[in-house]
Amino acid sequence: QVQLVESGGGLVQVGGSLRLSCAASGLVFGSYPMGWFRQAPGKEREFVAGINWSGGSTYHVDSVKGRFTVSRDNAKNTVYLQMNSLKPEDTAVYYCAAGSSSPNEALYNYWGQGTQVTVSS
Repeated sequence: QVQLVESGGGLVQVGGSLRLSCAASGLVFGSYPMGWFRQAPGKEREFVAGINWSGGSTYHVDSVKGRFTVSRDNAKNTVYLQMNSLKPEDTAVYYCAAGSSSPNEALYNYWGQGTQVTVSS
């Protein structure tokens, strides 16, 4: 079956960096556009970044633009989210998803279980 497994979350201070990874199995990874979402406590899940199947096209929401970078390595079946200059408002559970690179959650076929990112001030 398809599995998406996120890793790399943790506790970091304001201004710090983390790199999230999402390892995929059970699907032809190189055929799938991918997205990253996050959900903060008491808030709805929101789109963070998307990447097309080749990695040649990426999209980042304004709140993370210039700080976060989505990338992928199709040889390793893995998509990444490099997060720099972290802020307390970045605290959330981060999810990767397969099937689209758009903000529309309904277009995604598969979801990971999430990894917690906590930014302390």
